[in-house]
Amino acid sequence: MQLARLDVTSEDLENLPVLVSEDDRPLVIRVTDADTVTVLAGVSAEWSGSWGVWLVASEDYSAGLIARDVKTLARLLEIDHVVVDAAENADAHADVVVALLSDDSVTLHNEVANISAAYNRPAPPRPITVWSVAGDTLRHAERILTRGDVRGAVTYFTD
Repeated sequence: MQLARLDVTSEDLENLPVLVSEDDRPLVIRVTDADTVTVLAGVSAEWSGSWGVWLVASEDYSAGLIARDVKTLARLLEIDHVVVDAAENADAHADVVVALLSDDSVTLHNEVANISAAYNRPAPPRPITVWSVAGDTLRHAERILTRGDVRGAVTYFTD
């Protein structure tokens, strides 16, 4: 499997569908100069096909907020992949996002969250694969992708 990350500015997004080939899919977008979710929501009406987002968890932007934003964005775009990046405990942040992308009651206690009987409905319309970042690798369950080629603004992760 291959996952490609495209680093773009908010201005680059106006021409993005032209810049991206089908060979670069699945493609995860990381906006470098603005809030990724807000900018993608603003351009989503013009986009078709499968997309992903690369989001950075922090004290100010918790995994719970990431899950909320992903659910909202998934109503506007076909989101298939979310990469959760964090300075520490990226796996724990990703676990929270996964749990909160369901319609179920969530009770989860780990290094980054203490959640008891919480809901974050409705679930996204499509299944979403959530990856965590550890150095140059992406992890989802037992699958690990390693950073490979970098071609301009596109970084490829492969197994």
